[in-house]
Amino acid sequence: MEYRTVYQEGSAEIVEKKSRFIARVFPIKTEEEAAELLEKIKKQYWDARHHCWAYIIGEKQVQERFSDDGEPAGTAGKPILEVIRGQKLHNVMIIVIRYFGGTLLGTGGLVRAYTQAAREGVLESTIISKMKGYCLKIQTDYAELGKIQYLLAQTKIPIENSEYEEKVTLNVLVSEEEERKLVAELTEATNGKAGIERIEECWFAEVDGERAVSV
Repeated sequence: MEYRTVYQEGSAEIVEKKSRFIARVFPIKTEEEAAELLEKIKKQYWDARHHCWAYIIGEKQVQERFSDDGEPAGTAGKPILEVIRGQKLHNVMIIVIRYFGGTLLGTGGLVRAYTQAAREGVLESTIISKMKGYCLKIQTDYAELGKIQYLLAQTKIPIENSEYEEKVTLNVLVSEEEERKLVAELTEATNGKAGIERIEECWFAEVDGERAVSV
């Protein structure tokens, strides 16, 4: 199982008939975080007329919320939410700030403007895929180490940590699918001499060739 989310927040601005629409895109995990972010943005852009937003929280049982913040119903928050849905993003909040330019845009114009601003904000963000998997501990004699390192390199699974004592201990992050295959291949390659243990279940992502739980 995996899902897409924001790794580094992004922002973008568009102008429509002198109205400025500023999109801010954030990674979040809780409704409390969303409320704090909204309060922060309202203070930062205190002179803006509207602070419209939407978010999706959760990997499976998702929570979806949105607000038009004074714009005509369905013209701001819902279009922003549809951008998040369309990009298949989770644990993400988008806030679009509007500075009114003096010209009414109509419902269709508002929907287009909020949609475009949200899309541009996502494009300016760094998006990653998070995978559900496990942190594994592999213990081996020095005689089997070369085989294990070769196998990990062939399967493009990076070694997260290693300890060289009486035995060698390697830590790796693997997806659920990778775990089944890796255990079978390690067992065969070392004739069952390598010890393989799950340390924990986790969500992780690969960024710049490295895997990390805390992204």
